[in-house]
Amino acid sequence: MPQVMPAANPSPVSGRELKRQLRHAERLKKFKAFALVLPLVLFLLLVFVQPISTMLWKSVDNTELMEVMPTTATGILQWDGQGLPSENVMAAFAKELQASRKEGGLGQVGRRLNYEDPGFRGLLMRTLRKLPDEAGTSGWRTLLPEIDPAWGEVQTWQAIQRAASPVTARYLLASVDMERSAQGEIQAVAEEQQVYRAVFQRTLIIAGSVTLLCLLLGFPLAYLLATLPVGTSNLLMIFVLLPFWTSLLVRTASWIVLLQTGGVINTGLMGLGILDEPLQLVFNRFGVLVAMVHILLPFMILPLYSVMKGISPSYQRAAISLGAHPFAAFWKVYVPQTVSGVAAGALLVFIMALGYYITPALVGGASDQMVSYYVAYYTNTTNNWGMAAALGSLLLVVTLLLYLVYHRLVNQKQLVRS
Repeated sequence: MPQVMPAANPSPVSGRELKRQLRHAERLKKFKAFALVLPLVLFLLLVFVQPISTMLWKSVDNTELMEVMPTTATGILQWDGQGLPSENVMAAFAKELQASRKEGGLGQVGRRLNYEDPGFRGLLMRTLRKLPDEAGTSGWRTLLPEIDPAWGEVQTWQAIQRAASPVTARYLLASVDMERSAQGEIQAVAEEQQVYRAVFQRTLIIAGSVTLLCLLLGFPLAYLLATLPVGTSNLLMIFVLLPFWTSLLVRTASWIVLLQTGGVINTGLMGLGILDEPLQLVFNRFGVLVAMVHILLPFMILPLYSVMKGISPSYQRAAISLGAHPFAAFWKVYVPQTVSGVAAGALLVFIMALGYYITPALVGGASDQMVSYYVAYYTNTTNNWGMAAALGSLLLVVTLLLYLVYHRLVNQKQLVRS
């Protein structure tokens, strides 16, 4: 009878080999996870981090003069600011000024120096018309003041020295109505020239007012949507989301039609005999608030609704059954559970309102324009990218600071309640 050979037992895997396989599996798992999020990371870097970094750099970038007149910029940065610069610096300036006209950099230099002194562009043009190719025996220190007495003033060369530095705080200081004096000290600009502090204050007031109005209107509406039957709630939610299907420009323009002097609202009120003459409802603060609240109200309702939908009504009923007044039960039991929704909605609306441009520009007056209007003005009209970036950077810093304060306050309230 043939013998049956027993099956060979598989060789046991050593502990070291098992650890190696486990590490390999973990590395493969991490690599797959990283590969999945890599497109999102690249997208955020390209459309979020890179533009913001560029904006922050533009707010201190000051390389215009260094690019067009490198020798002049290098030499005048070594000047001590006392008396006139050396003959070599003035000679380099004269040569590079002539070259800038031929090579197309004169406009860039004139625009940058005009920020220091509004008459600098005219000074450069007058000088170029009379500037010879050579200084002769008299030298440039004598010739330039003869062409225009401004070149014999120390303040003129100090302005060039300020413009020659590769980085500058000028735009950031100007965005808060500050400047450097001739001695380099930081001081406030003349009172009649102060603009941007009032603009930032106006921006915060408008954004805060819009947020408060959206909260007052959105909270009861979100509560109604959360407590109604599902079918009715879904039907009403369609009307809440309906503005998203209409262009922002169309919605803003429609408010002009409704609120203008001969618009639907004024005509209707006058037809009913309520008014004798039309009210000024547009191109002022009232029109801005109405249009912005209409546009941003859904962004308040949706976070509130998502939080309220998860709150059980049994808590409020239990408080009423224990003797609490219905309003007291609502205020002390229900409302504290909506803090996260209120915080999310208020923060979302406030941050979006800070950067609004189209609505205030169309339905607001001259005294209702926000920071975004001036950013667009410096970007599209005057081509002053430094000032536009400084205003945008300051608005970003203000937004982040307010967010941190608001986040800390909300967390402290939640800790106290818990």
